[in-house]
Amino acid sequence: MHALTVNGTDYQTDAPPETPLLWVLRDELGLTGTKFGCGVAACGACTVHVDGQAVRSCQVTLGDLWGEVTTIEGLAEGDRLAPLQEAWIRHQVAQCGYCQSGQIMQAAELLAETPEPTDEDIDAAMAGNLCRCGSYMAIRAAIHDAARAMGGGRAG
Repeated sequence: MHALTVNGTDYQTDAPPETPLLWVLRDELGLTGTKFGCGVAACGACTVHVDGQAVRSCQVTLGDLWGEVTTIEGLAEGDRLAPLQEAWIRHQVAQCGYCQSGQIMQAAELLAETPEPTDEDIDAAMAGNLCRCGSYMAIRAAIHDAARAMGGGRAG
């Protein structure tokens, strides 16, 4: 049995240690907000946080897990969406929406580390998250908006 903490809740699983975290989240725990994209950590659709660090859950195995996991389902604060999620809605970022949970989780790490990101900071942090719909400009605008709402960011 393996113990893990996801979104503040403790779980036990009998999945083998080589099982990717992505499959434990989706298949064992029913947290389907984290998406399977490529399976090789190239697209970012499966991004979650482990101890606050954005990681590709398709490449982190259960046996290698080193801390608490936060998924898109755990980003909200109780019944209230996180400022980043609210900004995503205001800017109508999602088109097909498939990559968006990974995009938001990557952006959350950026804002935790860089409360006032420049366009260059955003582009660098988000470079590993692919969006087939091309909503990159809306993603950037939503990140700036969320930064302002969180007390950082540039006016304008």
